[in-house]
Amino acid sequence: MTSTLQWTLPALMKNQVYDVQVYEGKVYIKTQNALSLIPMKDTEVAHCGKLSPQISGPSTSDGSLTHWAAQILGTPDPSEKVRLTEQVKTWWESGAITDIGEAEPPSQPNRKADLTVRDPGKIKRGKGGTLASRVALLHSLANIEQWAIDLSWDIIARFAKVNLSNGEPLPRGFFNDFVKVAGDEAKHYGLLEKRLTELGSFFGALPVHNGLWQSASDTSHDLLARLAVVHMVHEARGLDVHPQTLARFAAQGDEDSVKILEVLYNDEITHVAAGLRWFTYICLVEEKDCVPTFHELVRLHFKGYLKPPFNTEGRKTAGMGEEWYLPLVKPVR
Repeated sequence: MTSTLQWTLPALMKNQVYDVQVYEGKVYIKTQNALSLIPMKDTEVAHCGKLSPQISGPSTSDGSLTHWAAQILGTPDPSEKVRLTEQVKTWWESGAITDIGEAEPPSQPNRKADLTVRDPGKIKRGKGGTLASRVALLHSLANIEQWAIDLSWDIIARFAKVNLSNGEPLPRGFFNDFVKVAGDEAKHYGLLEKRLTELGSFFGALPVHNGLWQSASDTSHDLLARLAVVHMVHEARGLDVHPQTLARFAAQGDEDSVKILEVLYNDEITHVAAGLRWFTYICLVEEKDCVPTFHELVRLHFKGYLKPPFNTEGRKTAGMGEEWYLPLVKPVR
């Protein structure tokens, strides 16, 4: 719902007219100021030769896709984040939102204050042999999906004003793809949260980590690096671990969880494909060799080697042949 609200201010001050959008009982007032809750880091500057975001100042295109991307990134409650994502996806796909716009995203998405955050290596995920272990696995996946929602909106907001070497902006198809990815990740979180509830738990009952956002922060200055590390390394790793995770739930007869994992897997293949598609597109425009550039960026921004076993079939379905990832495995001596 959209309406207009006029405030009558004291003498010597001008009347101001604001557009107001009401969604899910919450009021969003469009002002002339950016809605970023956390400023960009001063150290995040453009690097020569890299496709860096070009933020020229506070957004004046409120109601644009990037305005809502920043709004969602600043939303701490995951259920509200899911609802907003689904609504903005509908608006974008129906044409209710057409302007990509420009808005400064936060340096890190907001999270609920009652979450217990630990280092990734200290999170116990379990092996699925008991109910508690399966709950821990599902909770870990829900945490990943919440971050995945934010990663999708961040790439939209942070790199919206990138210009390629041919002088052209990113094609509209780029934004179409990552709005869809955001919607998929929101769907995944909703499925996992519902399953946790069915199993007598809830999201936030166990500690979480923010390891994925470290990779986002490390690549905040370079779109190709972001696509390589977040959308082609981390997303593809999700394909690799799927068969083992699925087998653990199937061995315990947890068919409801198995069905959810199958939904996640089929969608994640398309997400890896989207990352690969736009990485390849940009490399072609920039006259870079795709595979060597990928290797260079992963070695620069990803800590360590890629670890087998790989889901060769899943990666192949996404368009990623072995030439992309086998050279990044630790050499055998």
